[in-house]
Amino acid sequence: MFEVLVYVYENYWQGDACPEAPQLGRKLSAAGFEASEIEAALVWLDGLQLAAQTSRSVGPGADGQSPALAGHPALLPQSPDSLRIYSIAERDHLGPDALGFVSFLESSGVLPPHMREIVLDRAMAAPGDPLDLDDLKIIVLMVYWSFGEEPDALVLDELCDDALFRVAH
Repeated sequence: MFEVLVYVYENYWQGDACPEAPQLGRKLSAAGFEASEIEAALVWLDGLQLAAQTSRSVGPGADGQSPALAGHPALLPQSPDSLRIYSIAERDHLGPDALGFVSFLESSGVLPPHMREIVLDRAMAAPGDPLDLDDLKIIVLMVYWSFGEEPDALVLDELCDDALFRVAH
């Protein structure tokens, strides 16, 4: 599935240029991907699209408050001082490397809370127990892609660079 997601990211890096699921499925099939991998990726991408649309509709407006949250006191925007507690299922599925990387991105200020939640949602929908760190990096790239944003160069380098071949200076 992750090879398909990388292909989609590389070939449709402007998310709005990505075709609808049926046409994308045909293009992926023509590119030589297996039907099961295509189906898994399309289901995963559908969930990503839904999560991104929901996040946009619930996101803060110009006044800092979300119109969708008005009248729902239990659904207030996240405070900058809040703390994310991971469930046992999340900790088991993500593993320490992936959780550490999410924490690193968040503390660096490059993964805002609404995007973090989408990363976690899509990571929980991905295969692997625990999730491979390289697969999590692809998920983070796809979340940026779903918002039509490109991570800055240093974040992109961290997401795409293979740490095994880094030379310490």
